[in-house]
Amino acid sequence: MLYYLFQYLNQINFPGAGVFTYVTFRAAAAIILALIVSVWFGNWFIKMLKRKKVVETQRDASIDPYNTKKIGVPTMGGVIIIASILIPVLLVCKLHSIYTILMIVTTLILGIIGFSDDYVKSFKKKKDGIKPAVKLGGQILLGLIVGLTLRFSPAVQINENVQVKIENNKEIVIKSPDVKSTRTTIPFVKSHDLNYANLFKWAGPKWMYNLAWVFFVMLTVFIVAAVSNGSNLNDGMDGMASGNSAVIGITLVILAYISSNAVMAGHLNLMYIPGSEELVVFLAAFVGALVGFLWFNSYPAQIFMGDTGSLTIGGIIAVSAIIMHKELLLPLLCGVFLFEILSDLDVKRFVKTGKKHRIWKKGPLHDHFRTSYSDFKKAWPNSTVTFKGHGEGYNTVHHEVKITIRFWIITILLAAFTLITFKIR
Repeated sequence: MLYYLFQYLNQINFPGAGVFTYVTFRAAAAIILALIVSVWFGNWFIKMLKRKKVVETQRDASIDPYNTKKIGVPTMGGVIIIASILIPVLLVCKLHSIYTILMIVTTLILGIIGFSDDYVKSFKKKKDGIKPAVKLGGQILLGLIVGLTLRFSPAVQINENVQVKIENNKEIVIKSPDVKSTRTTIPFVKSHDLNYANLFKWAGPKWMYNLAWVFFVMLTVFIVAAVSNGSNLNDGMDGMASGNSAVIGITLVILAYISSNAVMAGHLNLMYIPGSEELVVFLAAFVGALVGFLWFNSYPAQIFMGDTGSLTIGGIIAVSAIIMHKELLLPLLCGVFLFEILSDLDVKRFVKTGKKHRIWKKGPLHDHFRTSYSDFKKAWPNSTVTFKGHGEGYNTVHHEVKITIRFWIITILLAAFTLITFKIR
């Protein structure tokens, strides 16, 4: 809303109003506003939840096998994250941008699903929350909305090729025509591009692009579900998901800025996506909201984000990467989420099939690191595990902090490696 006010003031030559035309200024404003809102609103929200007694109660051993005794801590903290994102976005983003609309829709849909799950757990006292099929159905719906919008909206166009030449000491940008494209960015290759249509050459020129778009929509649904569930699994320790996601968000801000700048895209031989500068502003608010939430969520946590936050965080990461045609970088950038999913699937397969061997002691992955091998053998005396780790037990309360910080460090390394892949060809 402020964007449109300053746009009008700039038209009438009001001094200083033109600063709102710079995406860097709006991104900085978004991150500062998000921090302020999260700290101010978070403090009020936590006190309100405690008055309403919307807090964790004493857990039994099946829910809290590590005896961390996190009782009396409010949940549903994802509301803080969502509010801290949307308020700055409504103030400083271009609300008519298709990309802003898609990101707001993503935030609201997954926020509602997560809130419903937390509500059932907290108020209906059903520890399993809403049915998994309902969660998955909402994720599929969001994936279809995003995929079909990117396919059919005339506002979604990209420049597949951008070149930058120097003539008379001036940079000249040469762009290809705006097109609907089934190309995406992949690391380690010279052109950085993969065209999904090339996977369907066997169908002939008439059908290859139609099939490519069908594949893209199905891939979008899968990525939205996978990343949002990966983020949900990663939310198991104080500050874990919010810290990892903030690092991923900073990386996405950089990728969005490159994608929205024709000169930088040309230098790195990447696709230029007109209008994606709004992703820079949105993701800046996203990072600010997560860092502000860490004020309360770092150990010892004063509030948990719940599914309201974790599902929303994963959806925002997935959809922003898909919009930028960077979805194939997510397995690297979100490597922590990926291994959380794989470890959880390994343990579930082990339990379901009754096999004697498993890869990790516990799932998701962070629980593997705070489970000693001796404790694993007590629970499964006739079973073996690939990664044994330490044989002695831990002081799990303090060890949780070390695991969280190490996961942050791994995510920082993965983020840095994701960025440098553009120069490794």
